[in-house]
Amino acid sequence: MSNQFLFVTQVHAARLQHANAPLNARLLRECLQLRHDDAAGRRWSAKNYPGGYTSYDTASRMQQRSPTFAALARCIDRHVRSFARALDFDVDARRLAMTDCWVNIMGRGAMHSGHLHPLSVVSGTYYVRTPQGSAGLKFEDPRLARFMAAPPRRRSARLGNRPWVVVPAQAGRIVLFESWLRHEVPAQRVAGERISISFNYALT
Repeated sequence: MSNQFLFVTQVHAARLQHANAPLNARLLRECLQLRHDDAAGRRWSAKNYPGGYTSYDTASRMQQRSPTFAALARCIDRHVRSFARALDFDVDARRLAMTDCWVNIMGRGAMHSGHLHPLSVVSGTYYVRTPQGSAGLKFEDPRLARFMAAPPRRRSARLGNRPWVVVPAQAGRIVLFESWLRHEVPAQRVAGERISISFNYALT
């Protein structure tokens, strides 16, 4: 009997279809302008997100506030539908829709500790600007707490057998994952700012 892959965890990473350089340039301008205008968000970030800025607490539905972000959401929708098919989700009677969309700007030393996205189905990130050496998105094997006496994995272990996997951050690319999957962003170690747009999808 051959080995079988059971309970597979899928992550979708690809260049964002139908997005283009002008759209990305507009997103970059609006991300920077939002930080400039969002005094409450800057105060919240200074306390909760040292070295960075996030609009998560103050402007978390940018797809409803900005035509530029709405255009991004339409591009992302196509990928989410494809990802849902790959996961065999039975969503014919309901619709997966973007419920949250917010900006993250990480300066040197900024990090985002391990977390998941409750009450959502699919979550993800679109990378607007990623200076060389920017921190990637680090995923944790959801079975990690149950490994007990399992020996460590070889350095050459296949991606599917590793306890942690880092998906590189690349401008113009999207990463999608199921919202229950624990993930983090390690400390940004380069001087340039890493700018991304995160989002959640839920059944409506």
